[in-house]
Amino acid sequence: MANRPALSLFVTGTDTGVGKTRVAVRLVETLRASGLRAVGFKPILCGEDRSDAEALAQASGELDLDEINPVWLNTPAAPLSARIAGESAAAKVDRCLIIDTYEALMTRFDAVIIEGAGGWEVPLTETETFAQLARSFAAPVVVVAANRLGVLNHTRLTVDAVRRDGLPCVGVLLNEISPPDPADVARRTNLEALRLSLPDIPIDPVDWNDEGPFPEALRLRLFP
Repeated sequence: MANRPALSLFVTGTDTGVGKTRVAVRLVETLRASGLRAVGFKPILCGEDRSDAEALAQASGELDLDEINPVWLNTPAAPLSARIAGESAAAKVDRCLIIDTYEALMTRFDAVIIEGAGGWEVPLTETETFAQLARSFAAPVVVVAANRLGVLNHTRLTVDAVRRDGLPCVGVLLNEISPPDPADVARRTNLEALRLSLPDIPIDPVDWNDEGPFPEALRLRLFP
């Protein structure tokens, strides 16, 4: 892609509802606080409202919502499921529109934070997944994982899939999405277990309720 700026990052998750949008918003805010003209990009949104895209637009400054989110499907399910359910817009996800919109942002801004939909292998059609679309962006990947029972397996599967698809995984953000529970052994130990089992990837804890830019140390790990 010609004229691409120095920075882009793809935000994927181990599942839906793990906090990808909140992380993507804070990443945009982090880069803007460092002096870069950063924007968020939600290529495909599946849901009855566009609140995720609106949050990215608010963090990104004055941009048309269709520039932030070129494809919006009203059905709160994977694009393939939306098509099966009869949503006409899901019959053919416009990949050219997505790529053209992304490349336009890349030429206008210093950095683009791309937020996926659901997890890495969410099906767009019978033959294409979000992973194949993500490869078109050629951006490094950060994985957002919810700190709960099962996250060790889900995180390793996602990291392995990203690497198998030829993209670098530059970090995992272990997200606290519910109040602390000292009796929950899995939640208390997941961070250390991930650091031990994925020693070559930075694993950082984050909190769903926190707002504003991430600490400078985290920015430098994700954007060295």
